[in-house]
Amino acid sequence: MLQYAVALCVLALCWAQDCQVANIQVMQNFDKTRYAGTWYAMAKKDPEGLFLIDNIVANFVIQEDGNMTAKAEGRVIILNNWELCANMFATFENTPDPAKFRMNYWGVASYLQTGNDDHWVIDTDYDNYAVHYSCRNVDIDGTCLDSYSFIFSRHLTGLRSEDRAIVQQKKTEICLNNKYRRVDHTGFCNSS
Repeated sequence: MLQYAVALCVLALCWAQDCQVANIQVMQNFDKTRYAGTWYAMAKKDPEGLFLIDNIVANFVIQEDGNMTAKAEGRVIILNNWELCANMFATFENTPDPAKFRMNYWGVASYLQTGNDDHWVIDTDYDNYAVHYSCRNVDIDGTCLDSYSFIFSRHLTGLRSEDRAIVQQKKTEICLNNKYRRVDHTGFCNSS
């Protein structure tokens, strides 16, 4: 009976998910030039604080000096009922891992958040989907206290069926399965 209990404990430890931020795997051989361009947010795990709600479109650009910048827009609600399309801007600092950046970002208006967050590309095929992850605050046990994540598609119509299983697996690997909400695209931010 003791051997059975020990075997179950070992099996449980093997199945236990490692949610320490330092152990999260990012995209291998990431190519930021192929990543550049327009991405539509299809799902997101929200952080604490005011953030873009929906109609989120991000455009990543490689500058002449090789550094990456991004502009994003999306709908926000401020003062409990005032809807508007907000613009965000970010610059990215390279790190030794090409799929991990430090992102400095700010909103065009003072009510939007500013910060310096990690921007990790967990996975992408460059042409259809990308999984982004950011941890703003790491707990003493190494897990994340305040994270956010985007599931991006190159297509406004959403993820292709063949990409959904890959994206689902990545959500699980970054310990955020069942934490996402859908991001709608209603045309709220479209210029007239």
